[in-house]
Parts: sequence; structure tokens; C-alpha cells
Amino acid sequence: MAKRVLLVDDNPAVLKALRQSFTHLSDFDVCGVAENGRDAIEMAHELNPDLIVTDFSMPIMNGLEETRVLKQLMPDLPVIIYTAFSDPSMEKELRLAGASAVISKSAGIASLIATARCLFDQMAA
Repeated sequence: MAKRVLLVDDNPAVLKALRQSFTHLSDFDVCGVAENGRDAIEMAHELNPDLIVTDFSMPIMNGLEETRVLKQLMPDLPVIIYTAFSDPSMEKELRLAGASAVISKSAGIASLIATARCLFDQMAA
């Protein structure tokens, strides 16, 4: 059964690319998209996704704050931070907040998808 993914990014071009990439895969189903962390939290309640892929730097609520709230509300929900920023101390803070993985946008969408699949494989084991 396809894993339901909620995509979160304030950049419409990134959202479009992510949506197209995940939609073309039989093992993933894009259940929603949001432009900031606050909207993502509301949508996660409504849609009950299997995975959230979120940007770090967004208006209203960033990915760090979003992840903290999501982990309190839905502790088993994996969250992947897909970010243009690459800083070891920021990555550590994101992981402490509950992020399952932090992927650099420079690594590409293929790397993001591979990481998502690995997370689900680990959860199934």
C-alpha cells in the first residue's frame, strides 16, 4: 500500500518538483501540500499522513518549530527536513526536535526519496 506523504515548502517551484517526483512513484501518494509549518500541523491532523517532508526555512512557522509540535501530537510520525541550509549544529537541533532525517536540497530529490524508503524499511523491520 502506498505511503501517504504531506509536502511542506514555501517555494512553489520546490513543492511542484516534490509533488511530481512523489506522484510518479507507486509506493508513495501525496495526500496534501502546505506552505508553512502551521498549515502542515493542521493538515497532518486532518489527513493523517505516513510521512511529512518539510522545509526548514519558512514564514509563519519554520520546520524546527513544526517538527517539535508534530512530535508532541503525533510521536510516531516520521518527519524529514528537506533544506537548503547545511549546518551540523542546526541538523543536531532538528534531530533533537524529532526529525527522522535531514536532507540537503543540494543532494537532490532522489536522495530524499531513498531516505524516505529507508525510514519505512526500518519501521517495518
